[in-house]
Amino acid sequence: MHILAVGLNYKTAPVEVREKFAFQDADLPKALEQLKQTKSILECVIVATCNRTEIYAVVDRLHMCGHFIRHFIENWFGVPAADFSKHLYIYEDDPAIEHLFRVTSGLDSMIIGETQILGQVREAFFTAQREKTTGTIFNTLFKQAITMAKRAHSETSIGESAVSVSYAAVELGKRIFGQFNNKVVMIMGAGKMSELTGKHLYANGASKVIVANRTYERAEQLADKFNGTACSLAEVPSFLPEVDIIISSTGSAGYVLTREQVAEAMRKRKSKTLFMIDIAVPRDLDPAINEVPNVFLYDIDDLQGIVEMNLEQRRQEAAKIHRMIEDELEAYHHWYKMLGVSPVIRALQEKSAAIHEETMESLLKKLPDLDEREIKVIRKLTKSIVNQMLHDPINRVKEMAGEKHGEDAVDMFTKLFALEERLKGQTEEPRSAKLPKPEPAADKPAVSAGAAPFTYAAITPS
Repeated sequence: MHILAVGLNYKTAPVEVREKFAFQDADLPKALEQLKQTKSILECVIVATCNRTEIYAVVDRLHMCGHFIRHFIENWFGVPAADFSKHLYIYEDDPAIEHLFRVTSGLDSMIIGETQILGQVREAFFTAQREKTTGTIFNTLFKQAITMAKRAHSETSIGESAVSVSYAAVELGKRIFGQFNNKVVMIMGAGKMSELTGKHLYANGASKVIVANRTYERAEQLADKFNGTACSLAEVPSFLPEVDIIISSTGSAGYVLTREQVAEAMRKRKSKTLFMIDIAVPRDLDPAINEVPNVFLYDIDDLQGIVEMNLEQRRQEAAKIHRMIEDELEAYHHWYKMLGVSPVIRALQEKSAAIHEETMESLLKKLPDLDEREIKVIRKLTKSIVNQMLHDPINRVKEMAGEKHGEDAVDMFTKLFALEERLKGQTEEPRSAKLPKPEPAADKPAVSAGAAPFTYAAITPS
């Protein structure tokens, strides 16, 4: 079996491409079901955020599986493969696993070290679990990635610097206006990103905060946190004449504001400058708005350079997480190799128990006068002999399974103890001793040793 990661992100595709491949939350169960039915895919998880759309899959062969996944993307979104293939990246086996660790810990994010992606990967995993598209491999690998990311953020200071997409949006506004005193700010959307944006704006002195949302009650709840005003999305045009700054993140499928609506508002504003930041994917604000005089529109890709000054410390902390990732990869390999030897050990134990039971039955027939105490003593001693005989071989095969030619060692062990027939019935776990070692990808991140070994922690949905 192999692991694939196929996707596009803010590094490989501009926002106008990414927004074409944004999965809606309500559609994910059906998408996972359809993806799982794709040829050669055994397990799958879809991670979809404003900055990335990624498909992780356990496949029974590498040949053609990348093509099958591209075909799924083409059919699902109705976009010809020729239009997006150049934006896709494909990682296989070790680079795919390492990519998952990097994504989950925030090292692959636009804002390095941000923690929101951890929750997004966690939710993507639990969604796939609920839809029964994960199995032995991903149930372990994604739990390991989530646990490692939590440890990375608790054991390093990578998340201490105040940088995020919402923070970057506010910083961009400060570059234009200096401070937000006496400025009227509108936040479109009432999700987590909007709440973070509101906190930054309020802390920087915004005199009035207007929260617009599709659901008025949710807008009212968020506005109350900032002593602000709530309105529905339909009411937004009527507020435009008084607003200085708009930061939008609604998750709507189409444009919330059009060029015509903004142009009309600017006539009432008598050309007073309007500053707009669209941090939604798909975009909330019509790109043509930028053509309206005295309107300055920025989208999420424009924020990438804003936080460079705050990232140096995070880059230094990222080096520590790189070392953690190397150890996590090694820990995963060890676990995966043990999958091959566990059925063999279980088969040997079952065979020895059966032989022991047959021997006891024969003994009792030949010595019918034994009392219960004598039978119990004999059973205990003979069982102890069997267990002691098996102890060293079992420990040795575990050691050999983790070595370079572990699969050959496990096969030889199977033949020596004649376990082939018993193993035929054990199909619930993979027999492969290790993942294949592909050639390193050109952009595979450098890692080095030195972090503490991985220990599994219980992860349960909240």
